[in-house]
Amino acid sequence: MTDTTRPRRNFYGRLKGKSLKKSQKTYIDEDLAPLSPGAVDWEANPERTPLDLEGLFGGRKVWLEIGFGGGEHLVHQAGNNPDVGIIGCEPYINGVAMLLGKIRRARVDNLAIHPGDVRDMFDVLPEASIDRVFLLYPDPWPKTRHHRRRFVTPEHLEPLARVLKPGAIFRVATDIEDYVRQTLEQVPQHGFDWLAEGPEDWRQPWDDWLSTRYEQKALREGRRPHYLTFRKR
Repeated sequence: MTDTTRPRRNFYGRLKGKSLKKSQKTYIDEDLAPLSPGAVDWEANPERTPLDLEGLFGGRKVWLEIGFGGGEHLVHQAGNNPDVGIIGCEPYINGVAMLLGKIRRARVDNLAIHPGDVRDMFDVLPEASIDRVFLLYPDPWPKTRHHRRRFVTPEHLEPLARVLKPGAIFRVATDIEDYVRQTLEQVPQHGFDWLAEGPEDWRQPWDDWLSTRYEQKALREGRRPHYLTFRKR
């Protein structure tokens, strides 16, 4: 029988910033519900019934972006890959509103949005169902005592590995050198190979990359981006 007891999960990031603009409130009210991937939250799905990705995307490959920020990369990938279905997870409602505005303008129709914790999404994604995952400029949690809050820890990497297909690609972009260290230490321990043969493999962005506003800030402040690519064994 499925365990319907919700696990205790601390959440440390921001859920909301400054007040939303009137147009952004309209996006949330009108556009968010139709873009739902299905019942993800515990209140709506206490049995943790897996999502119907076949019904959601019509048999297309499925990608996942974890913490999409303002959504520019997510919309870019959706527009360039109409044969792929992409799920975006972001608990920061201001970022969700920004994304919804971009979706309206770009008129892409191969996206689904979960405005919440990706750990809840992992609960309901079928095993070995995801072909590609993006983790782009995640919260660095720079203080040593906060490193356990980073995404690249077993709490996140174990369920991530479960939902990825063998051969699936996991991309990580960060400008924080210690985050690179922890990523290279932890990710291979959970069934991934780092696909780097030389320095240019992590110094140069991917061919289909769209530089985000977070990256532009890092560059202005003199921090070097790192582009890490892993493959699920």
